[in-house]
Amino acid sequence: MGMMERFLDFFFGAGGSVKETVEIFRENAEASAERHHQLTQGAREQFGKEFQHSGPSLFDRVMDGLNRLPRPALAFGTLGLFVAAMVDPIWFAERMGGMALVPEPLWWLLGAIVSFYFGARHQLKSQQFQKSLGQTYLRAESFRKKRRAEQAAEGVSRVAGEGEPNSALADWRQQK
Repeated sequence: MGMMERFLDFFFGAGGSVKETVEIFRENAEASAERHHQLTQGAREQFGKEFQHSGPSLFDRVMDGLNRLPRPALAFGTLGLFVAAMVDPIWFAERMGGMALVPEPLWWLLGAIVSFYFGARHQLKSQQFQKSLGQTYLRAESFRKKRRAEQAAEGVSRVAGEGEPNSALADWRQQK
């Protein structure tokens, strides 16, 4: 017994186990997965909390309304030009002659302004979408936690069809 004990103490340390010895050379996969889960969960919660605030102010709503005007105005204005060209071609030709006199750098400037406007609007809407995703995730997580707590309190087990989410149906099945 003494020799065997000294032999095992040599490999596993005094009072040590095989598990502790192996973990010196290889990471514990279960503990690693748990750490990864906690890290991911913390990052998601932080992401969601960054974007929590009250709804848009009156100024923000008014500006959103004004920002929605250029696209319809451009579309209806273009259709109006077609109508004007058909109704009074001479008037239309005079106006287009004036447009032909606009210098080319001014057209480039107009193109840049319109491009930046629509590009900035696209970026803003994309960021608002990301924000709403974060808020939805937080609401879903809080709902899941609440539901798990309720299930734990009720002692409901949901393993392979066991446990009924409808308590009236569960009572009826118990009586049968």
